Amino acid sequence: MSPGKYSLTFFYLLPLLLFFSCQKKERSYIKTIALNDVRLPKEKPGDWRYSRDEKFQTFEDFKKLNKIKPEPGKNTIYLQPVGEFSKLQEKEIELTRQYLSRYFQLNTKILPALSNDIFPKTARRIFKEGQEQILAGYVLDSILIRQKPKDAVVFMGITEKDLFPRPEWNYVFGQASYADGVGVTSMYRFSNGQLTEANFNQSLERLIKISSHEIGHMFGLSHCLNANCVMNGTNSLTETDFHFARACSLCQQKLNSSLHYNPQKRLLDLKQFFEKQHFNSELSRTDQDLNLLK
Repeated sequence: MSPGKYSLTFFYLLPLLLFFSCQKKERSYIKTIALNDVRLPKEKPGDWRYSRDEKFQTFEDFKKLNKIKPEPGKNTIYLQPVGEFSKLQEKEIELTRQYLSRYFQLNTKILPALSNDIFPKTARRIFKEGQEQILAGYVLDSILIRQKPKDAVVFMGITEKDLFPRPEWNYVFGQASYADGVGVTSMYRFSNGQLTEANFNQSLERLIKISSHEIGHMFGLSHCLNANCVMNGTNSLTETDFHFARACSLCQQKLNSSLHYNPQKRLLDLKQFFEKQHFNSELSRTDQDLNLLK
């Protein structure tokens, strides 16, 4: 074999070796942090899983999906506030932006708020508790899909008004159109309709969980049945509070296969956020993952 052919063979082999090396590192990371996954308890009446027979989404199932992914020129997450927000609510949205940029390792931006005047009477109703509610599907179909920025991989609406998905439902925390890469969540119930300094951190933790959950759906993740995870389905704030903000090892494997982030950098970024906000339980879980990687 001539030196020229030999060097050409090496040229072709080098990318393959690098590819398999990266794959091995990813598998090693996932296998390692799986030790920190916490098994889901048996479902009880009122839980999301109790009345639903959802299929377990394996990694192979995930890979077969036709799903949205970041690509050059289309790799930014946008947040679209809709409503009249207090300074404290604006702070909560900004911190959510910071969190999502760390969680997904993608550039995340906030657009100027849209007025509630954008909602017609047909998209509004007065709920039995007295508050005005907005039809979630209208936000998706008539606002977000039509106004999605060209460089957006995901477009997430955040409302201060309560949301409902259809007439027979009382309310919904969030809703998404996965194929279109748009979703919406409401801040209303996370603070029982009134955000204060006293309930700020609780409300923020709920908002980052539901927002990352809905965006996770847009990236192709089904409801998680593997472990306690941010991708678990939820019926109530009690169930939301019980679920971790942490994505389990299987859901991280799915995300990383599409987003290609550095897992250790992601953990360090999340740790910094949890430290700053004094989210001690999530900080402890992040530290546990980091400690396994030492």
